[in-house]
Amino acid sequence: MSESAMSSVVDAEARVTKLAVSDLSVALTGSGAPILKEVGFHLRAGEVYALVGESGSGKSITSLAIMRLLPDALQVTGGDVQYGDRSLFALTEQEMQEYRGRRIAMIFQDALTSLNPVQRVGAQIEETLMRHTSLSGAEARKRVVQLFEEVGLPEPDKRLDFFPHQLSGGQQQRVMIAMALACEPEVLVADEPTTALDVTIQLQVLDLIRELAKKRDLGVLLITHDMGVVRNIAHRVGVMYQGEIIEEAEVDQFFHNPQEAYSQKLIDSLPDMTHYMHGTADDPLLEVKDLEVHFPIRRGVLQRIKGYTKAVDGISFSIGRGETLALVGESGSGKSTTGRAILNLEPATAGEIRFKGDAIQALKRREMLPYRKQIQVIFQSPFSSMNPRMTIGHILEEGMVSLGLQLTAAERSERVASLLSRVRLEPEFRHRYPHEFSGGQRQRIAIARALAVDPELIICDEPTSALDVSIRAEVLELLLDLQREFGVSYLFITHDLSIVPHLAHRLAVMQDGRIVEQGSAESVLTDPQHPYTRALLESVPRID
Repeated sequence: MSESAMSSVVDAEARVTKLAVSDLSVALTGSGAPILKEVGFHLRAGEVYALVGESGSGKSITSLAIMRLLPDALQVTGGDVQYGDRSLFALTEQEMQEYRGRRIAMIFQDALTSLNPVQRVGAQIEETLMRHTSLSGAEARKRVVQLFEEVGLPEPDKRLDFFPHQLSGGQQQRVMIAMALACEPEVLVADEPTTALDVTIQLQVLDLIRELAKKRDLGVLLITHDMGVVRNIAHRVGVMYQGEIIEEAEVDQFFHNPQEAYSQKLIDSLPDMTHYMHGTADDPLLEVKDLEVHFPIRRGVLQRIKGYTKAVDGISFSIGRGETLALVGESGSGKSTTGRAILNLEPATAGEIRFKGDAIQALKRREMLPYRKQIQVIFQSPFSSMNPRMTIGHILEEGMVSLGLQLTAAERSERVASLLSRVRLEPEFRHRYPHEFSGGQRQRIAIARALAVDPELIICDEPTSALDVSIRAEVLELLLDLQREFGVSYLFITHDLSIVPHLAHRLAVMQDGRIVEQGSAESVLTDPQHPYTRALLESVPRID
């Protein structure tokens, strides 16, 4: 823990309590089935209180109840939330609107769905400022630029005129953080605020939250599943399990001597960065040589090309049979564009992509179909990559049918059951829809879909970035088991360096469209040669 955090712990008892949650209970409307059971904790000024636990434990429901933003399907059945000497549950909705944003702000987990898709991001924050402060339009715009600079957005004076879809996932999250901080609230509820961020940006955001907590006496309720983040920023920890807080402790005490078996399980689920994958394959399955992917920059009324964005700028690497290559780097470094180019979903500007010796970079759609069976993809967001109106069984069968696998209906049905069992899900789940599953289960379904056509290479684009530590460990172990069983190769795109030793044989580091360093995972991570690689490693949150 930092020196500032330690000093905050020492005088914590002397600090003013900003928020007090007592015996908070939430149940399903109608049935009365309990979701939260007498949850209680308090948040002091200048303190970061981490609420940790797996998906479904009740962390986000707690935050929504505090903000009085519960959906109609849920209702508060008991308890209270005190802000200073006022009960938030006793306020009218109009009075509560004066508290939201101005005194208690919230950073939501999914930035894209929280931002207005048809309004520029700068205007959305200006609206918040003009609603809760006396700033004029020009003053509000200037303040937005300052906020964007604070949260690390590049070219802030230009980014405020972007629409949400024009920003990367990490940039969208930074906009949400800027919006929450705009009116200088006294309490900040942060629901997984760094889930989609790169390690370097995550470090910047955590430093910013820590500094704001200290400088403004800001009380921060941090909801997270990343124990490294908890260790680095929190003063106290509350562990949630099945709607209850089962353990609460100062952060040092929690990590040195957890009292509950579940707490120990959360700590033990952290990736081991001391054991590495060994062995390389001599037989290359995929070869990428001098690959370039450039996007035209169009300006003016006639949209003439004024230049090019070099998303991928002359990179080379190979992946052997049964081997995993981790491609790491920050948002915008070109990782996902590289994966899309290999899949022929993004045209290559120059260079070669060879799969089993065949050049595939310039193939037409019909010519590419035979390779679709052999090269599959697991996307970052499994929910958005599945048709919500299709059952899981139909989703798994879709690839078999569209890619022409010569199977009867009975054989496809049998294969669906086998695939679900292989990813440790019940075959009966085939009749359910995507929304009926947790994030970890949906990611298993995405893996089953990729395996449905017996691929030889799977491109994994940030498949574990939004998962809890224990679910992430299970998914990674599943991928390793499948590799050992079927000899499948992986291009694993990630910004999480902590999982690389457990998963990858080799590592390539991308920065600004170029590979700046590559080699065995052990050599790159234990003896990095490039300054950028060292900066990434130094930014990884650790619990030691």
